[in-house]
Amino acid sequence: MTDTSYVGKRLPRYDGMQHATGKTRYVGDIKLPNMLYVKAWRSPVASAVIKSIDVSRAKKVPGVVAVITGREVPVNVFGGEQPVLADKEIRYPGQEVVVVAAESIEVALEAVDKVKVELEEREPIFDPLEAMKPGARKVRPEGNLLAFGERDHFQIRKGDVEAGFAQAHVIVENYVRTAAQEHSPIETQVCIAQTDSMGRTHIYTCTQAVFFNQGTIAAILNKPQASVHMIGGILGGGFGSKNDPHADHICAVLSLYTDGRPVKWVWTREEEFIASTHRGATHLWFKDGVTKDGRIVARKIKMIRDTGAYPLTADYVIRKASYGVSGPYNIPNVDIDSYAVFTNKRPTSSMRGFGLFQSAFAWDLQMEKIAEALKMDSLRLRFLNAIHDGDTSATRAVQHNCGLIEVMQTAAKRAGIKLDDDLLAMSSAKR
Repeated sequence: MTDTSYVGKRLPRYDGMQHATGKTRYVGDIKLPNMLYVKAWRSPVASAVIKSIDVSRAKKVPGVVAVITGREVPVNVFGGEQPVLADKEIRYPGQEVVVVAAESIEVALEAVDKVKVELEEREPIFDPLEAMKPGARKVRPEGNLLAFGERDHFQIRKGDVEAGFAQAHVIVENYVRTAAQEHSPIETQVCIAQTDSMGRTHIYTCTQAVFFNQGTIAAILNKPQASVHMIGGILGGGFGSKNDPHADHICAVLSLYTDGRPVKWVWTREEEFIASTHRGATHLWFKDGVTKDGRIVARKIKMIRDTGAYPLTADYVIRKASYGVSGPYNIPNVDIDSYAVFTNKRPTSSMRGFGLFQSAFAWDLQMEKIAEALKMDSLRLRFLNAIHDGDTSATRAVQHNCGLIEVMQTAAKRAGIKLDDDLLAMSSAKR
């Protein structure tokens, strides 16, 4: 018999007391015998060719145990094209080129100051709209647009959008831009890595994606996945910022060169802001065809996302944002073209929703614009266009178990908004 005694009850979090009393042990709290400390030489420029790297003076600093460059990385690439340590070119400011393991943070910093990297600086490109123009300087050899199959963008088509515009009584156009955002978790990126005498690499990690990164790091180390032991589970905040490798893969490589001694890297807040992944800025253009009674008969959207220097989760974020950008509405004709554009900024990646929140903000604002153009109550507009069971989404997937109308009815009641009788009588059941 199923125990339902907890339904409707307030239950204590299993880890709540540890957090409340300050007894939770995060990766930054862990201390291992013979620990070494890590610091990195990061690029001061956004775009450059690396002409030479000289670490000879850094290696001579007393207390330095290991100094590595991309040459020492077994497989110096992940995610298809991103180097673990940049060895040929710089694509964004703050990119890691050299890392040092030393007896103390102070010694590691002294060694980093003695690293000499000769850079041939190139003109960077920061604006994704400029990066899309013909003749724009290429951030990457393959071009500034991420490929989706044979196209340079992701495309969704449903119905005939031009025919839909011809049926409309009103055309409503709008441009929306969402800003880049830093997650800023209280715990910055942090890692401890140690490779034992049997060649197994143990990693204390704050990642949100333990098993994804286990495979990535194993490939970088050129080891079987079973030789990479990830120890995770406790995060001091993440919100998507700890899905991609930041410190783990670099510490794992560095631990190959420290004679079994563990290495620890705690990023500063400055490093977190200049070099960790973040939510990319998004540009969205809407064009809607609407009948005078409030039915949206056509919706055309162009979306451009600033991806930064490397792809990471760009493919997934663009796809997910595109699936939701037309909103939870029954629109018979939809065109969506979405672009992931490379720039000389730190790479962007996941943040709470993988692009869906930017989409939701944009289409919800568009509904207000339509209501304003029609001089119609915007809540009524949402009821009239709400998706029902049996309707199809922009991707032409048949929808089941819809509840948008019931949710809006409940929200209106709790907010003290009096709905008209026809709206109260509506349901999400099949039309």
